[in-house]
Amino acid sequence: MTTRPFYIAGAWRTGHDVVEVTSPYDGRVVASLGVPTDDDVEEAVARAAETFTESRHLPTHARSEALMHVSRRIGERVDELAELIAREGGKPLKWSRIEVTRAVSTFRWAAEEARRMDGEFLALDTEESLGSRAGIVRRFAFGPVLGISPFNFPVNLVAHKVAPALAVGAPIVVKPAGVTPLGALAIAELFDETDLPKGMLSVLPISSDRAQRLVEDRRFKKLSFTGSGIGWRLKGLDPRKHATLELGGNAGVIVHSDADLDHAATRVAVGGYYQAGQSCIAVQRVLIQSEIYEDFVARLVKQVESLKVGDPLDPTVDVGPVIDAGALDRIDAWVKEAVAQGAEILTGGRREGPLYFPTLLANTRPEMKVRCEEVFGPVVTVQPYQTFEEALAELNNSEYGLQAGVFTSSIERAMLAHRELEVGGVIVNDVSAFRADQMPYGGSKESGYGREGLRYAMQEMTEPRIMVLSHVPL
Repeated sequence: MTTRPFYIAGAWRTGHDVVEVTSPYDGRVVASLGVPTDDDVEEAVARAAETFTESRHLPTHARSEALMHVSRRIGERVDELAELIAREGGKPLKWSRIEVTRAVSTFRWAAEEARRMDGEFLALDTEESLGSRAGIVRRFAFGPVLGISPFNFPVNLVAHKVAPALAVGAPIVVKPAGVTPLGALAIAELFDETDLPKGMLSVLPISSDRAQRLVEDRRFKKLSFTGSGIGWRLKGLDPRKHATLELGGNAGVIVHSDADLDHAATRVAVGGYYQAGQSCIAVQRVLIQSEIYEDFVARLVKQVESLKVGDPLDPTVDVGPVIDAGALDRIDAWVKEAVAQGAEILTGGRREGPLYFPTLLANTRPEMKVRCEEVFGPVVTVQPYQTFEEALAELNNSEYGLQAGVFTSSIERAMLAHRELEVGGVIVNDVSAFRADQMPYGGSKESGYGREGLRYAMQEMTEPRIMVLSHVPL
């Protein structure tokens, strides 16, 4: 098998060592990938720092047109990229295709937002003592960005780092997840077709310990990290570096008695298991008003058991494998531990090869790992509540706070949830797993710091700078 090269500021390199990217479903080798040397890594960082003096002066149309080119080219390669995601990460084709089409949207939105980032005018003659003055506020990129992306969205979460960086004229070096590096390299191929300075993007498939040294590198002015709680430690390595952290969650959903129960059951079954639960906003805890508890759980079990589990390359499969044997062992151990402590398996609770079948647990307690920690697997818990206020308090009873879902026909309850829930997003009449790529996305508490979602990510990569014009006629 030919060694797949990596991308350093316009050059494709193979390094000295080789690692194999394997399918989590059948263990087959998907690609042999070159590993960057220390010199390669240094070149990527140096080129990013050097290129910033040019990229920060790029006109809006150049940045926007390049982003639109990448968007169009992703759209032309949807089937190819979806199969790549399914092979390297085990995500079923139906969800892989959705991820790729979202990446089309992500780059398109970045192109559009680049054209709208036009500053602010301030009249500063508001006090007699100030005289006749005016302010013009514009945003300017901090500098080169280090983007560290996870395995579960190997194309679109890379896009959420690359697209806003290019949109504001900031070079970016991407460190993709070690098990799913191929999606980032596919984006590099499309970037290479644009007229942007080549030093604006490098993709380094390196180990996490080597990436730590990049976090400490002062030439990077911004860290954009998506992954586990290790992000807090990375942020502490250089407190002066601006950072956006998208971390974990154990998302909750409330189903009130006035909800459309069939709709809610269908969406919870999707939101809890759509990529084997390996999403920070996947449904993990379902709170159901007691008077509809038995009815709703019966509907939910039926929906969960209708999900097809198997080969991610089968277009009819809903749930594929978890990412590796370690994750499979941990998920299985947490479920068994919960059962030993009194939890009841309503469906699932078994493993078969690399697959863990969609699992629904009742009679759990707050201290059980399946409720208080992030399972990051196809496991959902259900529990009853009496009052809506009780449900809100229980949903907040977590160190995480990424997104939450609320099913109700009451606008008053929806607004109350929006006010009271300590999360980054409240999704009404849908599950926590909903995300539109342009909306502000991020968490509270242990779930993160800062926001993504194109315009919001661009703001996080830039700082406002005011110019005051003195003695001007207003």
